[in-house]
Amino acid sequence: MPLPVVVQVVVDKPLTQGFDYLWDLEKLGLAPVLGHIVEVPFGSSSLVGVVIKVSTHSDFEIDKLKSVNQVAPLPPMDPAALRLMNFASQYYIHALGETIIPTIPLMWKKWLDWEKIPKKLAAAIEKKKKNSQALPSDGFIGEAALNEEQKSALDKLRQCSSNEAEFKPFLLQGQTGSGKTAVFLNWLRKILENSTSQVLLLVPEINLTPQLERRVRAYFPEKKMAVLHSGVTEKERGIAWYEAVTGSAQIILGTRLAALVPLPNLRAIVVDEEHDPSYKQQDGIRYSARDLAIWRAHDVKIPILLSSATPSLETWSAAKAGRYEYLRLDQRAQGAHLPTVHLINTRDPRNQYSPGDLDKPKEKILVSKTLAHAISKNFSNKKQSLILINRRGYAPVLSCGACTWLSKCQQCSSYMVMHKAGALGKKPVLSCHHCGLVKAIPSHCPDCGNADLKTLGQGTQKIEDTLEGMWPDAKVLRVDTDASRSSKGAEELFQEIHEGKVDIVVGTQMIAKGHDYQNIGLVGVLDADSRLFSQDFRAAERLFAQLVQVAGRAGRSGKDGQAGGEIYIETQYPESAVFQYLLRHDVDGFLSHTAKEREEAGLPPFSYQALVHAESKSLDRSIQFLSDLKGRLKTKSLINKGLRIYDPVPKAVMRVAGTERAQLVIESDSRKQLQEVLEAIDADLREKSQGRISKETRVRWLIERDPINI
Repeated sequence: MPLPVVVQVVVDKPLTQGFDYLWDLEKLGLAPVLGHIVEVPFGSSSLVGVVIKVSTHSDFEIDKLKSVNQVAPLPPMDPAALRLMNFASQYYIHALGETIIPTIPLMWKKWLDWEKIPKKLAAAIEKKKKNSQALPSDGFIGEAALNEEQKSALDKLRQCSSNEAEFKPFLLQGQTGSGKTAVFLNWLRKILENSTSQVLLLVPEINLTPQLERRVRAYFPEKKMAVLHSGVTEKERGIAWYEAVTGSAQIILGTRLAALVPLPNLRAIVVDEEHDPSYKQQDGIRYSARDLAIWRAHDVKIPILLSSATPSLETWSAAKAGRYEYLRLDQRAQGAHLPTVHLINTRDPRNQYSPGDLDKPKEKILVSKTLAHAISKNFSNKKQSLILINRRGYAPVLSCGACTWLSKCQQCSSYMVMHKAGALGKKPVLSCHHCGLVKAIPSHCPDCGNADLKTLGQGTQKIEDTLEGMWPDAKVLRVDTDASRSSKGAEELFQEIHEGKVDIVVGTQMIAKGHDYQNIGLVGVLDADSRLFSQDFRAAERLFAQLVQVAGRAGRSGKDGQAGGEIYIETQYPESAVFQYLLRHDVDGFLSHTAKEREEAGLPPFSYQALVHAESKSLDRSIQFLSDLKGRLKTKSLINKGLRIYDPVPKAVMRVAGTERAQLVIESDSRKQLQEVLEAIDADLREKSQGRISKETRVRWLIERDPINI
């Protein structure tokens, strides 16, 4: 009697173990391979799982094992992809099944459709092939058009690529407008000469993919590209993922979710704007796409390029220490000067309108006199202005002048933001940006009945109204998630800017990153101080990166020696290090200054951190759950020299959607020691939990490695 074939399958459940199933060779028509995607009976239903082990033995009675129902019409995930998933599962303390399965598009998890998929797929790919010929492409800059700095960086990249099977990490640090994209696309041209090679291009946000997509097409008109991000339809994502995993797509372009796509012939990785916090997943398995991309490149022995004008402190320190090859572009590609930085001290009355000013507006405006004059001058020069305020909506808070009522969210420990008509509905509304609750604006104060309700602070919608009132002849465009969701898509909004149909653009950080605007003469930053002081030790680093990025949108089309545009920043603290280093465009100086502060304080990258999150209906219960955990760690002598476990505290936004949230910060001088402690915590909590919910207290918990928001 032949030995049974037993496979171990993992499913999307918070369970550490896999499940044994019988593999019927006759019924399934093929032998099992690690990485096969399968449908298996699970309880009273069926689930999609992935085969992680094949054997002839089970710890359970063979005749009690259920059988695999069917296999997806897909090649198995390649061994390198399984190693990546396994590492991500172990490092981020997340079950293997709930690490792998969420990376598979929905189209391939609908097992009822598997039989029909091959026909549908062939028709969809043929249709996509016909449509792709009409897709736009622009921005090609050939090798001959590169300046000396760019050519030098390209030569160093190519020297590495000529060595087969070698891990080599690069940091390409270049001023905004220095032509980093042209360098790495010319580098990839050599790699993609091999018709089987695949390259992975990561961008931090969906809004940056269309621009890079057009440029990639200009460089590689004959190559098949798969675009993967949450903005494409499920069908488009399913087809793109299929083309990537089968190796037919040579260029894979996407946001952080593309970092985990199986790629059997991967030869190079590029992480653009590597400093961006958007690369960190904030739900489910909280991985860093940038860090996983580096691990992946090391595992399959290929080069990886991290590109940024403002590298993260972690990456910059690694380059300075010689762990990464350091490439620099210190001048703009076409030779224009960097933008001139002006700090507007909002405490100085000379920067504000006074009663005697002849040009004083009739109504109070929300920009300083200095900035208003600069916008007027820029408008008369037929240049576009970009105004950044990092807060969407009309006003952050609605208040009553007669009592203490404020527009607090009933479900969260935050305020509901006022949005004007047309943003989230036909009428003005109050919306919570944490839980999504939307309510009509009250006609009078709910507490005292006063009908005179006032707005506090300002968001993009209020600034848009102000700018339209001040410059009635100018075309003002607002770019934020509300505008891109309600009227036109983000790509249409950006296209209007590129085509010069807009005079003044007001928006959130969406407008600050990576966009290659050609006619921006002025950038204005309002309320820069709101991100300067925070409980998050990375606040200053993020603000500096954002200001450098948004400043870099100005004067990009200038040629040799031409002025590079101007940036005006309104602040009450012009003496702050962030602004002083920005005045000199001294990125290295700021990072060096920040590194010294972090080293003295023992903060990352000079230590390693993790969070244990706890959520329940009661804050006391969440805090007590974490306190008990800390007590057990002390009892088991897991807290020793080099490891610090702080007291549990409420999260910065303590309540979201009625759930009270607390956190426990764990810090270690050793990455290995932190890993060991987190594995011990996971084992301890799982012993007392069903999935990730405590059996006794019903507290939901989660371990997060390398958090970026504390």
